[in-house]
Amino acid sequence: MNDSRETSKANKPKVIGIRRLKEPMPTPLKTRVFTVANQKGGVGKTTTAVNIAAALAMGGLKVLVIDLDPQGNACTALGIDREDIAGMYEVLVKDLPLSQVVEKVAGFPHLECAPADVELAGAEINMVGFVSRESRLKLALEKFLAEREASGNRIDYVIIDCPPSLGLLTVNALTAAEEVMVPIQCEYYSLEGLTLLLKTLQQVQQMLNQRVRISTIVLTMFDSRTRLANDVANSVRQHFPNELIDVPIPRAVRVSEAPSFNQTVMTYDASSPGAIAYMTVAREIARRGSGEPLNNSNNLNNGAHTA
Repeated sequence: MNDSRETSKANKPKVIGIRRLKEPMPTPLKTRVFTVANQKGGVGKTTTAVNIAAALAMGGLKVLVIDLDPQGNACTALGIDREDIAGMYEVLVKDLPLSQVVEKVAGFPHLECAPADVELAGAEINMVGFVSRESRLKLALEKFLAEREASGNRIDYVIIDCPPSLGLLTVNALTAAEEVMVPIQCEYYSLEGLTLLLKTLQQVQQMLNQRVRISTIVLTMFDSRTRLANDVANSVRQHFPNELIDVPIPRAVRVSEAPSFNQTVMTYDASSPGAIAYMTVAREIARRGSGEPLNNSNNLNNGAHTA
């Protein structure tokens, strides 16, 4: 029998509820704000952002995804319709409160998304003449998080998906965050993208945000059969031993298919190798944020199971 997921979008599986994890993920000591960035395009940046966000939400954590990429691919994967809605353009350019653009993600009780509306592509041009143009997102996000904290509905994780460039939108994301998550595709050009990002990050640290740092590196599209992939992975292990979460995300069909059905792989096929790998990475991110010691019982295969 053919798998309906591989036939057509007419048979698109609906997200009806979410599998809850047997072992919830630990709550962070404070709200953690991640910018997911890499100068190189096509490294799995958006895929990593939305799947880790979904995995954290499945672990019982409250997560906000901010789609700052004008292409809006994070919205696509989370099933958010970008047509005729207010989004991050209105927040950055027109000072609309972030709370007025945040959308609930269907099927996830604890996952929300601030969408990249269709006008976001023009935001960088319109922001050029603004005072403190690099801090527009930071100010909007701080106000939003303070409101949620005051209402007793604190956000645990904010994950900002950036465009594959180091322009004003990415600088805004780096200024608003304390942590940077870098997906690295296991090939040479992705390492070049990391080098450019490090230079930009140093400038942001000096002039805009001293606290921001690379805290997390994720290896994506890993094919263990190739020598290049293993060489790149070994190089990252050597130079970034503390930042790397050494659970390579395999090059997997299910991970690539999921966005075409407006889903993350966490709901599309939670038992697939890609979903299990992302769940494992998310659990390690949560562990690091909570200050918990590493516990072998938090093993990688528990992530996709239901409660």
